[in-house]
Amino acid sequence: MKFGILIFDGVEELDFVGPWELLKLWSSLADGPEECLIVSEQSRPVDCAKGMSVNAHVTFADCPPLNYLLIPGGMGIRKEVSNTALLNFVSCQAQNTSALLSVCTGSFVLQAAGLLTGRKATTHWGSLDRLRVFDDTEVVEERFVRDGNVWTAAGISAGMDLMLAFIADTAGDAAAGKVQAQAEYYPANATYGDFAGTDSAPGYLKDER
Repeated sequence: MKFGILIFDGVEELDFVGPWELLKLWSSLADGPEECLIVSEQSRPVDCAKGMSVNAHVTFADCPPLNYLLIPGGMGIRKEVSNTALLNFVSCQAQNTSALLSVCTGSFVLQAAGLLTGRKATTHWGSLDRLRVFDDTEVVEERFVRDGNVWTAAGISAGMDLMLAFIADTAGDAAAGKVQAQAEYYPANATYGDFAGTDSAPGYLKDER
């Protein structure tokens, strides 16, 4: 079983690092995927949104067929939705995958590749209206959404919720429970300031993704 996570310049770090952490715990604690691969278009360091530099394990050219593929988001998505090589890679891998997952604005790559047609999906709250422009996709404002074998998550930290739910669905609640406990991922039920909802969020955040 092979699980790939796609990265690109401008990718949001927590979009993929959070799910990666849970994915690797799944592998080590509960018979998760034998191979976990970070994939990028080229064999050079990828410059992430907040300054992290990451080396992928494989490129598009040498990536094996994947059972699962996760696509994170970030400002770099605005360029990547027009990247023919990336869209072709996602489309080709989709022919073999048991599930496709996206975090944040990674959903726009799925949409650009024609993989959200007729499906429900979500994205970062600041980009919900941009996703609604596409009439072939039903936008749902939830932490994560599953429609068949396509899973989409809301912004950034929601990718961890999506990954735990995906593990539970794929390997059972016991496996997901082991991962959750080891990661100590039990989010506090607290909000701070006056920015809990989209309507009150500062304007500069509304088009950040």
